[in-house]
Amino acid sequence: MRKGFVYILTNYKNSVLYIGVTSNLVKRIYEHKFKLDDSFTKKYNLAKLVYYEVFDDIKSAIEREKQLKNWHREWKINLISDFNKTWKDLYESII
Repeated sequence: MRKGFVYILTNYKNSVLYIGVTSNLVKRIYEHKFKLDDSFTKKYNLAKLVYYEVFDDIKSAIEREKQLKNWHREWKINLISDFNKTWKDLYESII
């Protein structure tokens, strides 16, 4: 079974949040960073990885993604801040 990842991206102003799910975190964040697809993240320049979670299977990751998408913005901000106090880009730490 494949691992799963939930991640949160933002822009350089930390003003827009995007929650995604993938089975290959490094590859997916690379795609966002280099705008390799036409998507919400490309439109709003969301390429800064500020949060992620690792799961033993993709199904659990999808369930968590749905949960987080239903959270209030304030809860998401607190989650990110607890995990990554300075909201630095975590991409370098995962490659």
